Amino acid sequence: MKEKKLVITGMGAVTPIGIGVAAYWESLMAGKCGVGPITRFDASGLAVRIAAEVEMYDPAKYLPKNLIRDSDPFMQYAYMAASEALGENGLPAAPDRTGIVMGTSMGGISTIAATQEELTLLTHKRVGPRFIPKVLGNVAAAQIAIHHGIQGPSLTVSTACSSGGDALAAAALLLWSGEADAVVTVGAESILCPLVLYSLSNAKALSHRNDCPELASRPFDLHRDGFVIGEGGGAIVLETEEHARKRGAEIFGELLGWANNSDAYHVTEPRPDGTAAAACMRRALERAGVQPQEVGYINAHGTATPLGDAAEAAAIRQVFGAFMPPVSSTKGATGHMMGAGGITEAIACILAMREGLLPPTLHWETPDPACSLDCIPGRARPCTVEICMSNAFGFGGQNSSLVLGKYPRGSSA
Repeated sequence: MKEKKLVITGMGAVTPIGIGVAAYWESLMAGKCGVGPITRFDASGLAVRIAAEVEMYDPAKYLPKNLIRDSDPFMQYAYMAASEALGENGLPAAPDRTGIVMGTSMGGISTIAATQEELTLLTHKRVGPRFIPKVLGNVAAAQIAIHHGIQGPSLTVSTACSSGGDALAAAALLLWSGEADAVVTVGAESILCPLVLYSLSNAKALSHRNDCPELASRPFDLHRDGFVIGEGGGAIVLETEEHARKRGAEIFGELLGWANNSDAYHVTEPRPDGTAAAACMRRALERAGVQPQEVGYINAHGTATPLGDAAEAAAIRQVFGAFMPPVSSTKGATGHMMGAGGITEAIACILAMREGLLPPTLHWETPDPACSLDCIPGRARPCTVEICMSNAFGFGGQNSSLVLGKYPRGSSA
């Protein structure tokens, strides 16, 4: 494959701290936290009763009526983010030269759980004809393609919590191979339902700070006790620099490198020494042609689980050593958005480089010797950065790393 410079020409975000990229970034910089009591259903009988729900969400404001009726919330978030990323001008390339890659961890699990509950409890046993298309992961991409006329390659990636990062990697490979001139890359998730909460709570993966939800997500803090479920969507339009410049598109940033590998260790626990995650980061840097000392900021996976944060910190130390850049996890603000996280966190990196501000790690108060990083606690930090890394790791030992660059490098804008 001929290597081509890949650039970002569109972004969209639907998050627990704001809908739209501008609202998302403003809230990140203000230190806003999107975690609160669950309102989507009655969670009073559950051990975990908190989550980061999409803020002020009214689907009628953003979606066609038929899409509200025919889609799971994760599909709706994907559609909204993709529509923002595409903007008023629509497709960035000819329909058959525009691709789409969707990343999602659990697809329509909340619709599956709710439908099964109704089927079990109701006397009248009826499942609607839209059930199957509402829960299939790839139908999120299909809905976007139908409504925007995308006729190029369509792929759906499901690699647990690294799905968003891996979707960008898949999009890059489509562009490198010449299968498309531009790819709409989307990550989305909405897994809020008792079924998922019961399972993750029993696995001791979730924070149980029901009495203080706004402080529950504490990445890298000594007293972290698990992650908080988040939901939302993110979208990035990725295209070759040649194509973007030819059409006069505004370029927000550059995808310099990417990598994916596996811990080959455990289904739910990361490899404790972080060696596979470190290898993934090194491979992303190698593909980007970037040395560790050139990276100015890392947006960590940092979910606030005791094992996960310690393993990631160990991996970062192995790769960067004396060249350690500032590190933060935006999950203190958004919760863990699963498949949406890899995209929205890459967007945070792009904006950090453009705006000269690094997002903070909320609720980091007590240092943990196992996580000895510069975690940018509490407040955004002014800093001129030209290269960032974004990590996303998932169940099954999935590791994904992205290297993103300012465009053009050396510019003040």
